[in-house]
Amino acid sequence: RTAPAPYSRTDQTMKPVLRPLALVLCLLGVLPAQAEALRPFVAGSAQALRAARADRPFVLALWSLTCSHCQEELALLGRLRVKYPALDVVLVSTDAPEDAAALGATLARHGLTRTEAWVFADPFTEILRQEIDPRWSGELPRTYLHNRDRSVRAVSGRLPPEKLERWIAEQYGPAR
Repeated sequence: RTAPAPYSRTDQTMKPVLRPLALVLCLLGVLPAQAEALRPFVAGSAQALRAARADRPFVLALWSLTCSHCQEELALLGRLRVKYPALDVVLVSTDAPEDAAALGATLARHGLTRTEAWVFADPFTEILRQEIDPRWSGELPRTYLHNRDRSVRAVSGRLPPEKLERWIAEQYGPAR
């Protein structure tokens, strides 16, 4: 059995250079990771996310970068996720996958980076809208409150905070 070869002189002088370089590459890797966290919302995605939460309550919130009321709702959802850590929120952006950097920055600004997030990834958005709700014509924000008993309540426009908190208390119990 032979001992491993010692580091060469070149290896020893490269270590101080490689460590900071590795750190920079790791930090740069964080930016694409935020964009990759967005899941592509395609035909079948709505059924998959509902099936994954079959008997659990959750909020499905549809939004867009260009919707000012959506920004208010994202801020509300970010605050409520802090107040109610068990609150399950699914965000679906009606923007395009090419907007991933702006979408990630918006989610970060509202404290929603650890929230399941999707982005419309089919140019035929009508198909995706129909899959979510055949009665939805595309107005934003659009929020669906999925109850434990599998019933669903749809809300178009701004969701009143007191109504959302009342729903959360009914489905999850009081804030902790």
